[in-house]
Amino acid sequence: MILYLIRHGQSTANESGVIQGRKEFPLSVAGNKQGMLLGQFFASKSLDYIYTSDLERAHETAKYLSVHQPLDVIPWDKIREIGLGPLEGKTRNEITLQFPEVHETTSILTTGIAGTETVEEITKRCQYVLDQLLTGHKRHRIALVSHGGFISIFLMYLMFGEKWNDTHRPFIIGNTGVTKVEFLENGKPIFHYVNKDSHLLLGDMRSESVLY
Repeated sequence: MILYLIRHGQSTANESGVIQGRKEFPLSVAGNKQGMLLGQFFASKSLDYIYTSDLERAHETAKYLSVHQPLDVIPWDKIREIGLGPLEGKTRNEITLQFPEVHETTSILTTGIAGTETVEEITKRCQYVLDQLLTGHKRHRIALVSHGGFISIFLMYLMFGEKWNDTHRPFIIGNTGVTKVEFLENGKPIFHYVNKDSHLLLGDMRSESVLY
């Protein structure tokens, strides 16, 4: 299986520095332009399935892939962003003021604050997604359009399994950043590239990412 993990284009919340989690925000003007460039990047690639998070910003991005691929976009709630509960809809500064235990260097994906998705729940979700992919798409080329938090944790899960949270995450996934992972017959992953966004250079459309 060849798996492309793709973060959605810039949203209006990304543009204003707001942490989204599962809160709905549409693509910004720049995000739509990034989506078009992403679609062009995939025009020469062969895909068998396109899955998208059921959140609007991911679904809108996935539609740009389907312009160049004769495929339906399939919503999948299991690849939604990490649930951040009371942190959603706030800037990083607002979060720090309201929740002093969350320092600037703390990952907001795994704070343990009541109402957020727990490490155990995230781990089960990663395992489920991986199992479904390996069971149903062993010989397919798949695009998953998801979110920066979920993609970065899923990559850590592929490398470290249930101990993913014991290790520092060494990367940030940018808007429409593409990660290509090949799975061998035994299910082991090989990483071809992480967060590739060369398609954005054409229009100088790279955007800043908030630290998760």
